[in-house]
Amino acid sequence: MPITLDLLESSALPTLLRYATIPCLSPAFDASWEANGYIETAIKLLAEWVNSRNLEGAQVRIQRLPGRTPVLVLDVAATKEGLGTVVLYGHMDKQPPLGEWSEGLHPYQPVRRGDRVYARGIADDGYATFAAVLAIEELQKSSAPHARMILLIEASEESGSPDLEAHLDELADSIGRVDLMICLDSGALTYDRLWITTSLRGLVNVEITVHVLERGQHSGSASGVVPSSFRILRQLIDRVEDPVSGEILLAALHATIPEEHLAAAYQVANEFGDVAGAPMPIINGLDLMGSNDAERLLNRTWRPSLSITGMAGIPAPADAGNVLRPFTTAVLSLRLPPTVSSATAAAALQQVLTTNVPSHARVDVEISGADGWLTPKPHEWLSAAMSLASEEFFGNPVGYTGEGGSIPFLASLGQRYPDVQFVATGVLGPHSNAHGIDEMLDLPTTVKVTNCIVTVIAAHAADKRNS
Repeated sequence: MPITLDLLESSALPTLLRYATIPCLSPAFDASWEANGYIETAIKLLAEWVNSRNLEGAQVRIQRLPGRTPVLVLDVAATKEGLGTVVLYGHMDKQPPLGEWSEGLHPYQPVRRGDRVYARGIADDGYATFAAVLAIEELQKSSAPHARMILLIEASEESGSPDLEAHLDELADSIGRVDLMICLDSGALTYDRLWITTSLRGLVNVEITVHVLERGQHSGSASGVVPSSFRILRQLIDRVEDPVSGEILLAALHATIPEEHLAAAYQVANEFGDVAGAPMPIINGLDLMGSNDAERLLNRTWRPSLSITGMAGIPAPADAGNVLRPFTTAVLSLRLPPTVSSATAAAALQQVLTTNVPSHARVDVEISGADGWLTPKPHEWLSAAMSLASEEFFGNPVGYTGEGGSIPFLASLGQRYPDVQFVATGVLGPHSNAHGIDEMLDLPTTVKVTNCIVTVIAAHAADKRNS
């Protein structure tokens, strides 16, 4: 019997709502995360809930490494030998609230409106623990054969997963060979079908500071004499991005888009329209980037792009005096094509931002990055299982598309297990607002995606038995 909304509401939702109240920010946004204890509170809550489900052949533990965020590990034995290993992945760290949420909503006070729940981290990616465990439960209730299943819930994904590699090293012997990876941290273009992610962009974050003075000076004395740190910063950024078109100017940050991905983008756009632009809460009259619906989708999934995500050294308007400021800091977030190495991109950015600096200003640069990911071609059994699951639980064919975000875990596991099969999916559909205000989880979609995972895991076991 498939998992139902009633089951999700009675068995998982109360704890998921408690998790939603915890401000367990990722380390990049909470430097004192260990002392503050919110990540610890959240992971203990999740571990207690997983333990309460009394899964057969299950071991639950929190893996800890010095100075690193913890990882929740659930290890469920296979129903018989020879069925291989399936790894399911999610994360429990959160992005900051971002800003003021809409009236009646709050990042850490979950609100249910119909079949949707609003709170920070609830869809990205708090639901994943509950969906994975309910899927395993359903397999055991139905006595369906299944592989050994390992659930990994990490706590640094929103910071680029800096702690994950160390945990994977620690778990390498225990995990052994992996046949199938299921990632529950991806998105969906619509809520009417199972969406499978075929690619993810990489990411390079650059914190750049331009210094011109030891301390601020009256602008009446300094302007026209001391160059503006903001003007120099603009010139450096213009080396990276065309200020008119937004095109990234560094060849090292571009990649050739495979023909099948070009064709897939146009197919999705022809069927669903402007899936990249339509959900955006743009102001009236704004012209979007990209010449058409498909090109915007390709911009989001295969082309490099720059966002300025933070600044420092600039007072708020109410505090702005007639001062030529001593420095300006900007945080540059560069999304990379799936096949471009973040290390290669970082080296190119380091070179262009620190060489021949205008006016010989001092520039400090800190760079971090994560690689993108391109899914291997699915085996016949997996393609059939995903198609069957989407038709059965959504009533529509499975959809395939690239995503604009980054999930470093997939790139890491792809390198560690080059022959593994991947299913990257999730519930982050239109208006789910991951990383933005008013983040939302659609409960019926959560149930359907969970049932699809049950179908895929069962199909994996059947393929292992027949091979």
